[in-house]
Amino acid sequence: MEPNAAPPLGDRPHCSDCRAALESGGRQAISFLLVETLTVPVVGCDAHLEEFRAICELTTEDNAELLGHLPAGGIQCPACRNHEQGGGMPLIFVEAGAVGILACERHATAVIECYQSGLQARQQLGANGPRGGGSIHNTGGIELPDLDDS
Repeated sequence: MEPNAAPPLGDRPHCSDCRAALESGGRQAISFLLVETLTVPVVGCDAHLEEFRAICELTTEDNAELLGHLPAGGIQCPACRNHEQGGGMPLIFVEAGAVGILACERHATAVIECYQSGLQARQQLGANGPRGGGSIHNTGGIELPDLDDS
């Protein structure tokens, strides 16, 4: 499991709210990310958690949700339920902040891959412009029409 980018301050995010949430160690700082079939505890400030959720949602068929409470049914994976917050938590750097993932290695990797895929999708959308005006890949050279100008 590798973080998506080099940490801005060595191994600490710039965002003081993210740092406080990551260092708190208390259950009050934990949110729950529901993405695909996973329910994974995550830690960070509200703004960077929301950005993280939005990026993950770019590559899912369903909505990605953030809850401030344990969802009905709880966390299904016993390894995720028993994950210790004190050590081995992968950090995903989101802009100037960071999100810690409190899950087993398999599910943390799945969430990291979802986030990285979302970042790639966002970069491709940004490179093609908001109207999709760049060259289109994997379409045999066909450029899609600009539907916003109809």
